[in-house]
Amino acid sequence: MKDPRTIVRRALITEKGTVLREVRNVYSFEVARDANKIEIQRAVESIFRVKVVEVRTMQMRGKEKRMGRFAGRRNDWKKALVTLQPDQKIELFEQI
Repeated sequence: MKDPRTIVRRALITEKGTVLREVRNVYSFEVARDANKIEIQRAVESIFRVKVVEVRTMQMRGKEKRMGRFAGRRNDWKKALVTLQPDQKIELFEQI
């Protein structure tokens, strides 16, 4: 089994994510591109000690970026939206 910290890379804290968290108890994370929904669910449950109801994933394309006349591109990445049980919450997000 993979280490949960390699599956869940970082928490995504955005305005849209804050609204989803308050209204629907949905948290967003950047995850490893090769991780599936079951691995993501187990990783979040083991790291944060919560019960996950649903995991939705999406592939995000990296943005085109320019440095003067040189064009480059950021890496593609994977985003996971994790729904928790109604009585559960992740304290990391609540401090913000």
